[in-house]
Formats: sequence, C-alpha cells, structure tokens
Amino acid sequence: MLIRLLRAPATWAVAVCLTVVAGAALYWFQPWKAFTDREVNDRLAAVPAPMTSAAPMMSGEPMMSGEPMTPTAPPAGPVVVRQGTFISHEHATEGSARVVRHPDGSHTLEIVGLDTSDGPDLRVWLSDQPVRPGTGGWYVFDDGDRVELGALKGNRGDQTYDIPAGTDLDDLGSVAIWCIRFSVSFGAAALTPAG
Repeated sequence: MLIRLLRAPATWAVAVCLTVVAGAALYWFQPWKAFTDREVNDRLAAVPAPMTSAAPMMSGEPMMSGEPMTPTAPPAGPVVVRQGTFISHEHATEGSARVVRHPDGSHTLEIVGLDTSDGPDLRVWLSDQPVRPGTGGWYVFDDGDRVELGALKGNRGDQTYDIPAGTDLDDLGSVAIWCIRFSVSFGAAALTPAG
C-alpha cells in the first residue's frame, strides 16, 4: 500500500508543491537570520569633542570680563551637525547616529555602536516622520518623505553612509533601520541639532 502511494502521481505533485512552498517560506522569512550577526567596523570621522560651557580660555588664560571675544574660525575638519540615540521598535536596537558635515560640504550618516537583530532586506532611511516609542512607531517611516542611504551593512558595529548632495536635513529629522520585506522599523533615532 505504501509503495503504491509513493508511486502515485498525486503524491509526487503534493511533494513538489510542499517543497516549493517550503523554499518560498525560507526565502521570505529567512529564519536563520535570527541566529546570525554581521559586524561592520567602518572608519568613523575624527570629530572634535563638544565644547563645554566652562569659562572661555585664550592662550591658556581665563578671559577678563568686558574683554571682546574674538570669533573663532569654523573647524577645519569634520563636524557633527545632528545626532541621536536609537530606540527599539520591532527588534531590540541600541546605538547612536550622527550626521557629519565634511570640509568639502558633503554629509555622511554614521551609526555608532549598533546592536540590533539581523533580518531580510534591511535598509537605512532618513525620514521626515517623528520617532515614536512603542508599536505605534513601528510602521510610520514609509508614510512620508524619505531618502534611502542603502542596505544596512551589518547589524553590529560602526558604519557610515553617504548622504546624497542636496538632501534637506532640516526636513529629514530621523533615521530608521527599515525592513522592506515586512514594512517595519527595527529601530530609529531622532536626529537633533548638535550643540
């Protein structure tokens, strides 16, 4: 009886269908990514430490009251113009993001100390949507204006992404790690002006 069942064309048709469905499910969900990590260690820009509000110093001596302040030249190297800390959405996400302006006027997004889950079809998006905690913030980043900076290089470590020239950073005040396949944010950070 079992041998007749195995030789039946219907049995082979069902087996082929199950194989195709299983293959499609594996491709779509990529369950092995729940157990994999990709670590990236891009070189980050050497930016100056933020200024503190301590008494200003000139030539190593405190400034006298009433003495005019001499304006200082803008830094010759890269400078952080926006920054923020990631919050978790669909997956636990830690790290920070910063927008760096380079002396030539170009900008890069740097993700520092990222730690999130790996997943299928993850992208880095600058977005005009506000960062909201909880499940209400998971699905908003494909609703408004956005600029895709590329596929997420890795789910751990430091990474840099070029921001296209002409991108209006005043309108795009957040960054999201977006899963295109499931239309959900893994984590996001509000990018506030550095000061």
